[in-house]
Amino acid sequence: MNIIKELIKRYQLASLLVLTLLLAVVLPLTLDIFRLNLIGKYLTYAFVAVGLVMVWGYGGVLSLGQGVFFGLGGYAMAMFLKLEASDPVTTAIQSTPGIPDFMDWNQLTALPAFWLPFKSLPLTLIAVVAVPTLLAWIVSFAMFKRRVGGVYFAIITQAVALILTVLIIGQQGYTGGVNGMTDLKTLLGWDTRTDSAKYILYYLCVALLIASILLCRWIQTGKAGTLLLAMRDKEDRVRFSGYDVADFRIFTFCLAAALSGIGGALFSLQVGFMSPSFVGIVPSVEMVIFAAVGGRMSLVGAVYGTLLVNAGKTFFSESFPDLWLFLMAGLFIGVTMAFPMGLAGLWESHVMPWWKRRQTARVASLPAGASIETATSNPVASVDSGRAIPGSI
Repeated sequence: MNIIKELIKRYQLASLLVLTLLLAVVLPLTLDIFRLNLIGKYLTYAFVAVGLVMVWGYGGVLSLGQGVFFGLGGYAMAMFLKLEASDPVTTAIQSTPGIPDFMDWNQLTALPAFWLPFKSLPLTLIAVVAVPTLLAWIVSFAMFKRRVGGVYFAIITQAVALILTVLIIGQQGYTGGVNGMTDLKTLLGWDTRTDSAKYILYYLCVALLIASILLCRWIQTGKAGTLLLAMRDKEDRVRFSGYDVADFRIFTFCLAAALSGIGGALFSLQVGFMSPSFVGIVPSVEMVIFAAVGGRMSLVGAVYGTLLVNAGKTFFSESFPDLWLFLMAGLFIGVTMAFPMGLAGLWESHVMPWWKRRQTARVASLPAGASIETATSNPVASVDSGRAIPGSI
């Protein structure tokens, strides 16, 4: 028991335990399967937000093209699912049975060579992580080794998102074009549209998200996390100390890309399609907003920010179909102006001071000589004020 308490205290896991309880117990017991599936969809975006906390909050590098990596992971999984749905029996009415329908419509007569590895699920799972990571390494190596950062790096990542979107739409015969890849129904013969499958995929998404947060928190509490913060605030001093700033930023950017690819793959599994609308500049900027609303220094806050923004989008679009875009814009502007550090900053500036005042009042009300251990105990884990936002991870 003491070991568990020590781990919770060391890695500040109290807020993560609360999040896990909410996602794994409270929401499944209170929401119907339709709403729970929506939450599962939102959580796939949270992988991107968690990665942005690492690369933007800790690394100090703003990327406006994370939708690229989300889309690459999603397309990798969608290609496997599309090939499974395009067996010769199902596609017997096509001119060329055994290839995806959009290829047949565009008069392709054979499966392209780069599609062949996606007939294998293990190779597909490797590609979900490897392809986004490889592209992230190419982009970040070319930029960071030349000390390109700040607004220039943000613009370049936007350009990459635009280029990939145009490429996907233009190569309709190979990618499905603007419609993307649809009709993704089964995984190794398992029907992913049933209620039981939706529950399983939801819990898989929650488990992988919690594991991703733990991985990122482990990095933050180590030497790499300290150096990332130091590079964000005093880059030249870190460089003069003998560390290669570019290597650490490349690693962090590749980590964020890998997490985004996992989120994209889970999106394809849960939603049943993937299109270029999740790759471009607009979704990439929205993903940055998720992290900003939750708190760009808080891993758990990024998840809450993702849930809040997407839940607001769903509610406003259902209740006010003509005004929902204006309402969402008002939400973004209001939150960022009132709480520049997001929900995690709100916790630090309002909730924690209230808790301390309450504990102080309880101690003052105790009779002389009484034990104050219970009154002064703080169930909310804190983080070193020099490294992150207190009370969050």
